[in-house]
Amino acid sequence: MTRKTTIKTTGLALAASALMATTALSADLPLKALPGDAERDHWLPEQVNEPGKLEALQAATGGEAVTYKGTQDRPVEIALIYPSADVSDFWARNYLALTKRLDQLGIEYNTTEFASRQIEHSLQSTYATQVEQDADLYDYVIFGPSELATQADNIDKLAKNDGFVTYVWAFHTPLKQFDQQPAVWFDFSSAYGAQVICSYMLDRLGKDVTIAMNRGIPGVTDNQRSGDFKDCVMEKGNWTVAYEHYGEYQREGGFDGTNLILQAYPEATVIHNANTAMAMGSVEAQVAAGKHKEVFSTGWGGTGLELDAIRRGELNATPMRMGDDVGAATAEAIKADMEGRAEELPLVFLGRITVAHDQLSLEEIDALEKEAFRFSGVGKLKR
Repeated sequence: MTRKTTIKTTGLALAASALMATTALSADLPLKALPGDAERDHWLPEQVNEPGKLEALQAATGGEAVTYKGTQDRPVEIALIYPSADVSDFWARNYLALTKRLDQLGIEYNTTEFASRQIEHSLQSTYATQVEQDADLYDYVIFGPSELATQADNIDKLAKNDGFVTYVWAFHTPLKQFDQQPAVWFDFSSAYGAQVICSYMLDRLGKDVTIAMNRGIPGVTDNQRSGDFKDCVMEKGNWTVAYEHYGEYQREGGFDGTNLILQAYPEATVIHNANTAMAMGSVEAQVAAGKHKEVFSTGWGGTGLELDAIRRGELNATPMRMGDDVGAATAEAIKADMEGRAEELPLVFLGRITVAHDQLSLEEIDALEKEAFRFSGVGKLKR
């Protein structure tokens, strides 16, 4: 179901030209070729972003708010289609970051949320069709795909609709198949995060380790979070992968996969989980079996639930996103578009990633959490 949230009811004058975003056409990409292009169905951020644009948006996102320079005669209308009904608080936190940054920027807005779970692909398609047909109701559409390949057709039709500006959350791999790209892709690089957590675990655990994996849904995200990590530890550390379980990014998938791993693959001393939900299911299974002190477990994203599990000694490490960057950067992009500066935006925005782990002091974990969740707030979100 949808939920309409009216934040403010008065405004000044919104220029008609403000809703026209500069979008990239496939004929213009890539800006530079890279090895392996022929094997990929998508472009990498470094070959679609013009020099300096990503850094400029990162600086604006991390800096003090600069008030919107224009005027509005009504609030802008924002539709959000995303799997915010899932366990991960990534979506809810970035909604808060988006709205609080818009408040700081002095932009009047209304939001309409279309929530689903990560595995409810058909429901997302229904929402996308509804929003696309009601284009006159919205100025900006933020789409958080349940999985990129599954929702590619929906992204394509939203991006081609000139009735609103389309932004994509949680992916940073513009697909080559699109004639017209969404205005901006906002994400944290899963490939970069895989390298960060790989380097950390090789430094901490050394070589010749046996690992098992709770993977997500086959596709770009899992290929990077799980596949790139797997390739890295195997190549650089001579690690062995005993088993790979596809848990569909669900808590139950992490729980069931971990129970199977504990029973059938006791030689695996590390369990890698590809998102928060599976990590929570995994540590639940380990605690129930009394094995959480014997197995080294990772999560993904550094959400509040994961940090609490690290504090409890149930989760060992996670590549931690400075989570509010995506929502805050989207607010900055909306401001830039409204001010007629859409050409200044990168095609792909990337937030920062570091590693949170159980060898940090509580004070150090608290400091990371405070920075990451500077808009959405520290602590578990109320559902």
